[in-house]
Amino acid sequence: MAASDNPAPSKLLPNAIHQAVKPGAALLRLETTQSRQGLLDGAWWPRSRNVRAELPALITALTAYLGPITRVGLDTSAWQDVPTRLVIDGQLVHLDADPVGDDTVLVTRGHNDHFALLVVPPDTTADAAREAMARAVRADNITQATQLLITATPEPEDGAAEAAD
Repeated sequence: MAASDNPAPSKLLPNAIHQAVKPGAALLRLETTQSRQGLLDGAWWPRSRNVRAELPALITALTAYLGPITRVGLDTSAWQDVPTRLVIDGQLVHLDADPVGDDTVLVTRGHNDHFALLVVPPDTTADAAREAMARAVRADNITQATQLLITATPEPEDGAAEAAD
């Protein structure tokens, strides 16, 4: 194995779990520190805006680490065909319309234990998604989800603007 085959230490997230939920479906990173002082507890990168297709894999992965998930709050205007509840792995999960914006999803374990996840838009480039997710799971993160996405998305090249002149 060549040295270049190993990931660079700066790319690793020592306090995070990196879990491929399902090949081609989603990426999930969860903050695993006990402090939970950051604004976000993790990040999710769905491959589409089809909540019926994307949410089951997320809930299955979260349940493995957090226990049963009872509710999910999301911006219904950002998703296609959002039901009020889904049965996932035999467990009833209620879906609530939350005006939190399409950049955050709120997950509830039990009756009142909430986790806020950054939602990386499906059309985000891999590099921008990884950067936003890495920042979201930092225990000391105090940056709002929307700002994380703006910061991680590269600016368009000036060449396109110059060509129009």
